Amino acid sequence: MDAQLKKGLTDVCVLAALKKGESYGYKIVSELFPCIVLSESTLYPVLRRLEARGEVSSRVEVFSGRVRKYYAITPEGVARLERFSETAATFQKITEYIQNGGKI
Repeated sequence: MDAQLKKGLTDVCVLAALKKGESYGYKIVSELFPCIVLSESTLYPVLRRLEARGEVSSRVEVFSGRVRKYYAITPEGVARLERFSETAATFQKITEYIQNGGKI
C-alpha cells in the first residue's frame, strides 16, 4: 500500500477507535488489529500527530502502579472523521471503476 495513503488511513482508523470512547495505546492497537496491523511504536507518533492537530486530547492516570496515558477524540477529530466518510464514498466509486477495468 502507498505510504501516504496508509498514513492517512491509519490516522482515521485511530480516530474511529477513539470515537467509541477514551482509550490507551495497547488497547487501540488491539482494537485496530482486524483492520490494520499496527505496532505500539507506530501508534504513538500517530497519536502525537493527531494531538498536535487538536484532533485528540490526552490525560495521564496511574493504573496498577504504572502511569498510563489515555487518549480521547476531540470535536476536531470527529469533524475529520465526517470529512473522511464523505471522501471514502468517492474513493469507493473510483476503486470500483478501477477494478471493473474502467467500466461504470
